[in-house]
Amino acid sequence: MKIGRVIGNIVATRKDERLVGQKLLIVRVMVPDDRGELKPLEGSEGTVVTVDLVGAGFGETVIFCTGSTARNSVGSGQAPIDGAIVGIVDTVDTY
Repeated sequence: MKIGRVIGNIVATRKDERLVGQKLLIVRVMVPDDRGELKPLEGSEGTVVTVDLVGAGFGETVIFCTGSTARNSVGSGQAPIDGAIVGIVDTVDTY
């Protein structure tokens, strides 16, 4: 699982039928810096389109999974997705 922040949403009127009814959000991957504070991962690899499974909203910090774990979390496990939001973060403590 990874930590990220919701930075936008996507509306697609034409999409794979397995994605119909799914809310699509853009998530910026967050990583801890030297002081343990979360900072955005820069570059194109730092942005992921995700299916929202928990009702997340803009600006929220979320937990998301990628790859086969994300695909298996939606329907029959055959949906063409790369990421799925599986939790909304209340607090983060690093040591």
